[in-house]
Amino acid sequence: MTESYKKVYDISISLGDESIDWPGNPPYAREMVSQIADGAYCDLSKITMTTHVGTHVDTPAHFVAGGKNLDEYPIEQWIRPAHVVSIKDTRLIQPGELKSLDIEPGDALLFKTANSTSGRSTSGVFSEDFVYPSPEAARFCVEKKVGLVGVDYGSVDKRSGRHHPTHLELLGNGILILEGINLKDVPPGRYTLFCFPLKIKGAEGAPARAVLMR
Repeated sequence: MTESYKKVYDISISLGDESIDWPGNPPYAREMVSQIADGAYCDLSKITMTTHVGTHVDTPAHFVAGGKNLDEYPIEQWIRPAHVVSIKDTRLIQPGELKSLDIEPGDALLFKTANSTSGRSTSGVFSEDFVYPSPEAARFCVEKKVGLVGVDYGSVDKRSGRHHPTHLELLGNGILILEGINLKDVPPGRYTLFCFPLKIKGAEGAPARAVLMR
């Protein structure tokens, strides 16, 4: 570890028992194709999943026709100054809990909610009762020129069919989204976020390994 960083937090959720499949999406599955124990020369597994399971990123192309996809973001876009913000409201993330932050354009805001502190983020079971940003909080992020918003559950929007106002507000204004992170053991404060999605050609999103350092 370099001298400039003394602490590293892995905020990624392990794919498998901890990760949550969004209702209606093909579930995550991993199966062995070959095994040394069965006489094969190597262990080899096959993974079936969507690009939006576990810890993952959304780019504008996910919800905006003609929006930018992963190919159009240089690697440095996934390294940002970040604020971990402790949210007290157990239902919605509202602008009132964000107004005291000293936000610079391009900063990442990562919301630590009851999703993380209750273990809901890593339960492996979908719950309708997760905490998510209100459209007003999304508008606040746009006004502050936030570069990336991170949430500790699988979506920035409540599950509600075709209505996704927070996705549209953020992605429509070029704000990247990081979903499915676990902030349970991360104290609120300032960090550097390193969030590297898989390099999938033409994709609207991808699984990512996300860490915070300071």
